[in-house]
Amino acid sequence: MKYAEIKDMSAADLAERIEAEKANYQQMKLNHAVSPLENNSKIKAARRDVARLMTALRQSELNK
Repeated sequence: MKYAEIKDMSAADLAERIEAEKANYQQMKLNHAVSPLENNSKIKAARRDVARLMTALRQSELNK
């Protein structure tokens, strides 16, 4: 997900998306522990997406 798409989202949308992405990230980690994923760089990308979303949410909170 690109930052340009994220910064146009509202705070409520960001919070909802963060929860969904965190759940997806945790599920990928669990699946990888049980049986290795074909492309384990997706785990890294998911973690960075969560961080990107959390940063955008914090910036929107500070700009109010």
